[in-house]
Amino acid sequence: MQTKPFRIGTRGSPLALAQAHEARDRLMSAHGLPEEMFEIVVLTTRGDRITDRSLAEIGGKGLFTEELEAKLFAGDLDFAVHSAKDMPTILPEGLHLSAYLPREDIRDAFIGRTARKLVELPSGATVGSSSLRRQALIRRLRPDINVITFRGLVDTRLRKVEDGQVDATLLAVAGLKRLGKVGVITELLGPEDFPPAPAQGAIGLESRIGDARVDDLLAAVNDPVAFDTVSCERAFLAALDGSCRTPIAGYAVCEGDRIRFSGLIVTPDGSREHGTTIDGNRRDATALGHLAGTDVREQAGSGFFDDWG
Repeated sequence: MQTKPFRIGTRGSPLALAQAHEARDRLMSAHGLPEEMFEIVVLTTRGDRITDRSLAEIGGKGLFTEELEAKLFAGDLDFAVHSAKDMPTILPEGLHLSAYLPREDIRDAFIGRTARKLVELPSGATVGSSSLRRQALIRRLRPDINVITFRGLVDTRLRKVEDGQVDATLLAVAGLKRLGKVGVITELLGPEDFPPAPAQGAIGLESRIGDARVDDLLAAVNDPVAFDTVSCERAFLAALDGSCRTPIAGYAVCEGDRIRFSGLIVTPDGSREHGTTIDGNRRDATALGHLAGTDVREQAGSGFFDDWG
């Protein structure tokens, strides 16, 4: 019988803490455990410490996970809570994403100061975003506006908009909902026209492979729809060797025992793209995502990535 608190690893941003508290609260409810049986351990990652450059410049998605994974390997954490879209497609040997909480809204939100909608921005307006995918999709729709790299916590980015440093920014609807900040949204961007990042809106729980005690704990809060859709989307990313250096979008939708996936890859300037749609049985979610990624890679050809610059 568990007598010591389960140790939950998380980053220290307000959004990361909100996600860790959601995971804890769901586990408390699922198992009838008191709050004292969970200890939230806050760690600062290299991605948190370096905020003046894009993730592509400083090493990609692993910057938000390495410190947490080191503590998992050392046995100092029982599991870690992550924004699933921040996770590299290949995890360190011995670790896995063992569960996903019920998924939030997958869409992107437009937060405009000088216009309420992306299409209404005046020519030459400036939009700030830290995401190469969002930057590429903005340029795809509005090649006449200026897009700049724009990192920082949610509140920092919103303050920069209010201060007039940019005309608008884009953020995940899921994060704004978890922070209670949906009131700042001026436009919701539909996935058909502005497809989200793979795994956007999903909270992943990472643990050690073979730790049956933790696996049993987390299984009670795993959402099967989130697990299948995110597994499909991450397989698409993996087939394309997706990282923070790559503008890739994709999302899956489950209907009964079927799953439908749509994916897209875009050049950073938004001028060229290749996409695909595939559907099949949910039990084949990972294989379908991989097949979709292979299809897009073949469409693009070996020179697609080389031509960027």
